[in-house]
Amino acid sequence: MKTFPLGLILGAALLQAAAFDVASVKPSRPDTIGSNTDSDPGRLIMQHVTLKRCIQRAWEVPDTVILGGPKWMSESRFDIEGRAGYPAGYSELNAMLQSLLATRFRLSLHHETRSMSGYALTVAKGGAKLTLSPPGTVGHTNDSAGSVVSKATSMSRLALKLSGLLGVPVVDQTKLNGSFDFVLKWAPDELQDSQSNPSLFTAIQEQLGLRLESRKVPTDVLIVDHAELPTEN
Repeated sequence: MKTFPLGLILGAALLQAAAFDVASVKPSRPDTIGSNTDSDPGRLIMQHVTLKRCIQRAWEVPDTVILGGPKWMSESRFDIEGRAGYPAGYSELNAMLQSLLATRFRLSLHHETRSMSGYALTVAKGGAKLTLSPPGTVGHTNDSAGSVVSKATSMSRLALKLSGLLGVPVVDQTKLNGSFDFVLKWAPDELQDSQSNPSLFTAIQEQLGLRLESRKVPTDVLIVDHAELPTEN
């Protein structure tokens, strides 16, 4: 199967165009507990994160489709901050993060399409129960154990969120275009009982009018060809 190295896909001009004005990459303090990612227009802060977590954010993919790379990629943790020269949005910040990883971590990777066991996100019988976001709504998601509250979220991004929750690839096959507002609440497996919220699969169908169908799905995977511990600032 033909693959394309990251450098050939992006090109030097694109890497320069999509770059933070100011960026910092430092090893995390060893006594740091937990990790956190925060972003505003023009600013991205990632604390106590692995390179693998950075790749997830930069390419908007779940952990399950990132293959290869050195062992430390999932173990060593870093504090990363990037600031753009203008109020860059979510996707623009991710492109800048890609450039930062290529520069500081010497990261190179390529895409492949593989058939993997996972789920197809489809519209359930009776139709979707989703509200189209008003024009101009800024995309935002708040999630916690058993809850996702989203504004201006596409179905492809919902599939990405579900992939992270389920630990397997989820592919959007709803054919629903646009962005939607929704609330999804379910009971994590260990907390289910007769008084709890439904399981995730049931909640998706009852609350969103969607369905997860188990099948082999064509999955875009990222193969890490090379990565180095980051250079000093």
